[in-house]
Amino acid sequence: MVRRYPGSTPRRAGPIRATIRPPYLFERYDPGQGDGIDVGLDVEASVVTLSVHGTWGLGLCRTTDTAIRKCLSEHPSTLLINLHALTDPDGSSAAMWMATRRRAAAMNPGVRTILCAQPGTALVARLHRLGIIRLLPVFDTLAAARTATTNRQPLTDRIEMRLEPHDRAAATAREAVTGACSGWQLAHLGDRARLIISELVLNAVEHAGTAVTVILSRRGDGLHIAVRDDNPCLPQLRDDPPNLRDTPPFRRGTGLHVVHAAATAWGAMPTTHGKVVWATLRSWARP
Repeated sequence: MVRRYPGSTPRRAGPIRATIRPPYLFERYDPGQGDGIDVGLDVEASVVTLSVHGTWGLGLCRTTDTAIRKCLSEHPSTLLINLHALTDPDGSSAAMWMATRRRAAAMNPGVRTILCAQPGTALVARLHRLGIIRLLPVFDTLAAARTATTNRQPLTDRIEMRLEPHDRAAATAREAVTGACSGWQLAHLGDRARLIISELVLNAVEHAGTAVTVILSRRGDGLHIAVRDDNPCLPQLRDDPPNLRDTPPFRRGTGLHVVHAAATAWGAMPTTHGKVVWATLRSWARP
């Protein structure tokens, strides 16, 4: 889901970097609760939309930086930043969007960053003065920005399947991930990938009870796994993992501890009608 982070509105903003670790979970933003961040994922297009609400200041700067790093951990094809609900009278948030573009472009593969902002604002004028519009596209409307994301070359190493909520679903997903790892020269990730896909699909079948969409994609030298269902409730990771010998598998959060141990990074984001739980795997351990 989408996490609402409480913000504040002091006059000056500065880059304060908090340490974040998986899972990267977001709760849905409530507009009645003040400054905050709204995040959503279009898993088919691999586009994360991050909307900033409130007045730019130190608190919202910190909140936004943390949310952006969580979004980039999902490693989408495009990060769309919607600033229509942001109040920034002097355009001081420009440095944040420039830094985000650089950070996203440096990933392997690079993530495209685009902005959606009200025309004629101090922020847009400042971005033009800095001469970075050619590197950081700015669109007047969210519809125009979303259209631009559809024009991006789709991922070529990508498998999508729809599974009905039955006992065979996890086995089918394991077979698919085995084939993907073999075909993409990622066989060294196969054991972890099969473990993770089993847990995510079983959790979706058990707790959501809806049809499940599984998307596997190659991200540079890593593997990305996404499992979408129609239940908007976030997965819950227990603070203390249960004794795996005494607890039935895949019950009461046990499976998510397996995902947490096997994935390089993982998290969940809302979709229009439910959620996506995702995991990335690389050959090195989590930092």
